[in-house]
Amino acid sequence: MFVDSHCHLDFPGLAEREDEILATMAANGVGTALCIGVRLEEFPRVRELAERHAHLWASVGVHPDNADCEEPDVARLVALADHPRVVAIGETGLDYHWHKDAPAWQRERFRVHIRAARATGKPLVVHTRNAAADTLRLMREEGAGEAGGVMHCFTESWEVAEAALELGFYISFSGIVSFRNAKELKEVARHVPLERLLIETDSPYLAPVPHRGKTNEPGWVVHVAEEIARLRELPLAQVEQATTDNFFRLFRHAQRPA
Repeated sequence: MFVDSHCHLDFPGLAEREDEILATMAANGVGTALCIGVRLEEFPRVRELAERHAHLWASVGVHPDNADCEEPDVARLVALADHPRVVAIGETGLDYHWHKDAPAWQRERFRVHIRAARATGKPLVVHTRNAAADTLRLMREEGAGEAGGVMHCFTESWEVAEAALELGFYISFSGIVSFRNAKELKEVARHVPLERLLIETDSPYLAPVPHRGKTNEPGWVVHVAEEIARLRELPLAQVEQATTDNFFRLFRHAQRPA
């Protein structure tokens, strides 16, 4: 069984194709997916997906890009995470690509999520873009290692990966690792310890080769695993087993399908 550790099934392009998306998952041996919350206003849709499908799970959080939305506080996140289908806090983190002024509100929001993760005992799903130094600094200052989590859709250097690993975090690779020009990222994928590696689609974005440019979906996470197996010269079954075991070890509130 493969696991897509990060997808957005409530987003346009996927939500209206739910039956088709789930059928493709089944056909490709993708037995579990984590549906990620990015706005509190839209969280009920994410939670409802996980409530209706035993092999889907949910996270709760506010994406660092989202400025025009309900601002979370620790108590609100803790309350929303108190649900058997919610297994993680996030997507959270810092993004200085779209917010080049490096706003203080992003950093405070990230701190709120880390504190909520520590309070709930549920791991963090961390997004970082053009903000690696601040991301790692806040993780250290707020004790993010106590909650643990994953650096999702990883595109940073080996030095950043190593620092995150030292904090006890997992590293997740998306379809970007299959892109021809992602040479540095491929090297990172070769070196992350297999027991700390996850795979994801971030669908509907970042479709892997051979579907690049199309609307991504969880069933295609197998192509991410295939590229990692190729890079590491491992049997695909070994990558499949390791990344699935890693998912259920990290997101310990999620139950492995029978």
